[in-house]
Amino acid sequence: MNAAPPFDKIALIGFGLIGGSIARAARVQGLAKQIVATAHSAKTRARVSELGIVDAVVETNAEAVADADLVILCIPVGACGPVAQEIAGHLKPGAIVSDVGSVKGAVVRDMALHLPRAAHFVPAHPVAGTEHSGPDSGFAELFINRWCILTPPEGTDPDAVEKLRGFWAALGARVEIMTPDHHDLVLAITSHLPHLIAYTIVGTADELEGVTQSEVLKFSAGGFRDFTRIAASDPIMWRDVFLTNKDAVLEMLGTFNEDLSKLTRAIRRGDGEALFEHFARTRAIRRGIVEIGQDSAAPDFGRPHAQLGKKAE
Repeated sequence: MNAAPPFDKIALIGFGLIGGSIARAARVQGLAKQIVATAHSAKTRARVSELGIVDAVVETNAEAVADADLVILCIPVGACGPVAQEIAGHLKPGAIVSDVGSVKGAVVRDMALHLPRAAHFVPAHPVAGTEHSGPDSGFAELFINRWCILTPPEGTDPDAVEKLRGFWAALGARVEIMTPDHHDLVLAITSHLPHLIAYTIVGTADELEGVTQSEVLKFSAGGFRDFTRIAASDPIMWRDVFLTNKDAVLEMLGTFNEDLSKLTRAIRRGDGEALFEHFARTRAIRRGIVEIGQDSAAPDFGRPHAQLGKKAE
């Protein structure tokens, strides 16, 4: 006999890569009797209806959250405060309200101000994604063996935290709990700064007068290609990330600039020992990431390759 789903109704506000993946995975795992979705764009709502991966698509956020046990905002962090204000009066007592933003301090400040005491606010950040966006980009396996960080404000009902932990674990994620400020500092170096660097490098290459655009594209396999994947991420989302987590990003950027200055001096002085020591240390970090299962050790990041003598498909 199958156990009853942990939630009667899940409401998803926003339906891009993360929202779409949550819907697909929650349905596969039988985590709700009903999954309802909405999105700001009528075109997106129409496409979600066509995909048939939720039980209902509604036009407004208020309609979506009515009688929902779990409400997840899958929208840019800059929109979380206004949406929290909009749905506050329509939440049922005891509802768990969460999000998926990669900045938590600003989200906590912006949302907690509006949410009623009877709701349980448990912010979350699934550290998973691709460079793709939109309702067609999601897939049920996105969160498997990836981290989801919960950042419940002080005084949050521990039962609500545990229920959301169980939800993300059922989607395949490893769950960690942090304070919002610590989360933002950690993600500033592991995610936000790398994206900023990728956007900068790709932009610099585009502006170089001595290298034609065709050459940049043609020889991108030399490392530039991997930066372009990161730099292809949703520009609205990343604009909001840098505006809402600017203190932590600026702190990490300052440290990065200091380290970059050291490498610049080593290159200028021909200090091969310093360069070798630095590269050996960073290579070890890469091995550590592979060892804990956060990436593949397959050659060329596991990309498929055509065999010699056969035409590439």
